Amino acid sequence: MEGNKKRLSRRDFFRLAGIGIGSAAVVSAAKPMANPSDFKGGTFSDPAGRPNRPWWVKTVDEPTTEIDWDVMERYNERTGTVRGPGMAGYVGDDEVDRLSDVAKQNEKQRMLDDVDGYTLKDQALKSSHVGVGRSFLGPQKAKTPEDRGVPKWEGSPEEAARIIRAAMRHMGASSVGFMELDDNTRKLVYGVDPDGKDVIFTDDPIAEETEDARMVPNAAKYVIVYTVQMSTETMRRAPTPLASQTTTLAYKRGETIQASLQEFLRGLGYQCLAESSTNALGIAPAMAVMAGLGEMSRLNRLITPEFGPMVRVFKAFTDLPVAVDKPIDAGIMEFCKRCKKCAEACPSESLSFEDEPTWETRGGWNNPGHKAYFEDAVTCRAFWREQAGTNCGICFAVCPFTKKDKAWVHEWVKAGASTAPVLDSFFRSMDDAFGYGTQANSEEWWSLDLPEYGIDSNQPVMEA
Repeated sequence: MEGNKKRLSRRDFFRLAGIGIGSAAVVSAAKPMANPSDFKGGTFSDPAGRPNRPWWVKTVDEPTTEIDWDVMERYNERTGTVRGPGMAGYVGDDEVDRLSDVAKQNEKQRMLDDVDGYTLKDQALKSSHVGVGRSFLGPQKAKTPEDRGVPKWEGSPEEAARIIRAAMRHMGASSVGFMELDDNTRKLVYGVDPDGKDVIFTDDPIAEETEDARMVPNAAKYVIVYTVQMSTETMRRAPTPLASQTTTLAYKRGETIQASLQEFLRGLGYQCLAESSTNALGIAPAMAVMAGLGEMSRLNRLITPEFGPMVRVFKAFTDLPVAVDKPIDAGIMEFCKRCKKCAEACPSESLSFEDEPTWETRGGWNNPGHKAYFEDAVTCRAFWREQAGTNCGICFAVCPFTKKDKAWVHEWVKAGASTAPVLDSFFRSMDDAFGYGTQANSEEWWSLDLPEYGIDSNQPVMEA
């Protein structure tokens, strides 16, 4: 970060606002949005149940992240990433052991010293989230149509997408999109899962799992991609255990939704193949982009128009034909080119400061074949283990798209970023001027009166 970078004062902001707000570009971008709290229910206006997203979110034929499918190959998740055993492949077993020992020592000493955000009650909350478990084939406890002596459910792809969306929103998903696997998009499916099992496509109509492999029927070519919100107020306490547990909580909720989805589709007479473990089966952010849930970003993670980066992404395959979605352009990647706030805030300096995304990867943890702001995952993970002793998430918390739409100006800024990119630097300065994206006191969190899961569950995509 530049040490002499000047912060825009509130007085300077209003002076600039007096000049800039009157411009036709900004006025045209400031179409009023419906307040999500005004949504009282009703019926889907789209046959496939697609929500009415903000007017400035456009569907496009190709993602805002350029892709070269000829270069891209299926990825080995077990050894390629820095998660789990993959880290040793980049820094060695001795360094992994050292980082783990330092993390344990820091954890104990911080509890003894009662360090804000690392206290015993923070650690206890983090360890309280026990998942229900994941499986590729699902619980398989729901009665099938055959068990009930009735035909399986039949409907158009639009009807199928609509009922899945309705069911998953009821189960707790924040947003739901669909994509189809073809010769190109299959490359987003892992060749090897995190536990070392091969993921193999087969002409056999029934999915199967063996000791060495997971067999995906070619008929199960429809991908259901969904997000689960994380608590912004909690993530503002990153990189403490208090903050990291909001990630754990989202993964636990994702587990529950996954099992429910698998049983729901089983009950309709179809297969649903999903993650056998955290981050399994395929590249979640890429699939979310193809399913129209958001855009890639300087974080090299998904940013959604509705929730910013404050989501976890999950995916499942089904043989029930559904109406698929297109990628979107909400001006997010363009805004990232000028903002750089996440890179400035990254304590391990792992995020890119380049002005433009690049085809050149940073390491084996990056999958080639697309332009991106590639991160240094090794220095990021080393910081997690050695300094934080948890995960991090500071970059998520400081992102200007993280803010909730509690005031009209926030939607105005998002619309402006999408339709008038020349003002992106101004909007970034405005974000700084109002003190958004700053980290907060962890002890204070325990006195906050937050809603369920620490999130506003109103999905801000429904227009009145």
